[in-house]
Amino acid sequence: MKYRRLGMWGLKLSEIGYGSWLTLNQGDQDLADKLNRTAYENGINFFDTANVYGRGQTEVLVGKALKPFLRDTFVLATKVYWPFQQNWPFPEANDRGLNRKHIFEQCHASLKRLDVDYIDLYQCHRYDENTPLPETCRAMNDLVNQGKVLYWGVSEWSGDQIAQAVEICDDHGWHRPACNQLLHNMLERHWEEECLPMCERLGLGIVNFSPLAEGILTGKYLKGIPKDSRAADEKLGQFIKPRMTDENMAIIRKLDDVAQGLGVPLSNLALAWCLHRPGLTCVIAGSSKPEQIIENIKASELTLNDEVMERIIAILGG
Repeated sequence: MKYRRLGMWGLKLSEIGYGSWLTLNQGDQDLADKLNRTAYENGINFFDTANVYGRGQTEVLVGKALKPFLRDTFVLATKVYWPFQQNWPFPEANDRGLNRKHIFEQCHASLKRLDVDYIDLYQCHRYDENTPLPETCRAMNDLVNQGKVLYWGVSEWSGDQIAQAVEICDDHGWHRPACNQLLHNMLERHWEEECLPMCERLGLGIVNFSPLAEGILTGKYLKGIPKDSRAADEKLGQFIKPRMTDENMAIIRKLDDVAQGLGVPLSNLALAWCLHRPGLTCVIAGSSKPEQIIENIKASELTLNDEVMERIIAILGG
């Protein structure tokens, strides 16, 4: 496994991270233990979750799964923004967003569920149009000053929103956001033109989720939908099926030919392509089986030469 600095900061993440979105929402502690142990023992040091996954239960699973390992050997990330409580009498009041109250309450709740003294990377899960940005920046700065959070970041923010946050923090002498977590893969590249260059210019690390487009870029759906796959599940498949267009499947067939020519799985090609993107620190793969984790880790050692990159560019159309 190779490791990269988080943007301009000193923190180093494994090039392949392990995420728990959709993967650990079933409440299976034995599975969580097995998957996180496999990731850790094979060099992954970055583990990403969120308070809203499983309405807190996923944080509990992740915290227990990582408990056997020395706390200073792994980087633990979680998030805040989305509504959390069930059956709240005032669901549209303060149980969402990035206001100071919600951030502080959810941070303390996440610390308790994860059973840790601090969160390495605390991320704003989306941008909050209803809260003044200085309020959010100051709340995050205060959590860092209190030692409850070491770095704070954002997820799915635009380049302009990130630039405004950095400017506010610099003006007040507050801790800057250190990372942006965004959706990015061979099929979904909408952040490339504006956001990725802005992050790189401002020194933010970039961590991308869904690098395999929920499994489509493994090639396993080229001959249909396997019965035991995520796409076959009505709930889990809701994010996959919209991506399974004729155009995307045609692209994936061509990419699979490239992967076969290199003698590697398509998943390795897709992850390695992400790792070749300028400024990117880590890809988050949410594997549901130990053998998938081990296979994905091999992408950290895969180098794509200029000829291969040119073929991929031609297939993707730029």
